[in-house]
Amino acid sequence: MRTVPAALLPAAACLWVVILVLVPFALARGVFPLGTAAIYQSASILCHQKFERSFTVAKMQMPVCARCFGLYLAGGVGALAAFGFARRRQAPGVHVVRIVLAVTALPVLLSVGLEWSAVMEGSKVSRFASALPLGLSAGWLLQRTVIGPVTRTERPDALSFRRT
Repeated sequence: MRTVPAALLPAAACLWVVILVLVPFALARGVFPLGTAAIYQSASILCHQKFERSFTVAKMQMPVCARCFGLYLAGGVGALAAFGFARRRQAPGVHVVRIVLAVTALPVLLSVGLEWSAVMEGSKVSRFASALPLGLSAGWLLQRTVIGPVTRTERPDALSFRRT
């Protein structure tokens, strides 16, 4: 049985991705100016928002760069997948979480390292693609670890009696 709190993370992640895509449309049309400004300002807390590193929608810059958008998009997909398809009752262990996140962070680290060392200048698409594995695994693991199991493992109304 799926619970409402378990559905909140994937729903919020998907809503955030939809907002990131729709806000440039609103900005281009001058609709909801205070709300669009608030979205861009809140996104600036975690993202540099450099134009040359950001996708454009409706000829307007998205509120986050391509790499951040890749993390958010894949994170939402990972959380949805964990909510919809995971059948394991036990959350992954700390060591598994650390290993999975370290391995899936390698494309981002390689991309950033190559850019900082001036070996190559990454494109928007390469930055976006490098973030997908980390976002996917982070969304999956966050859904499975923080929110808890997809199915309930025990009945809260059940009483257990034991002889002593």
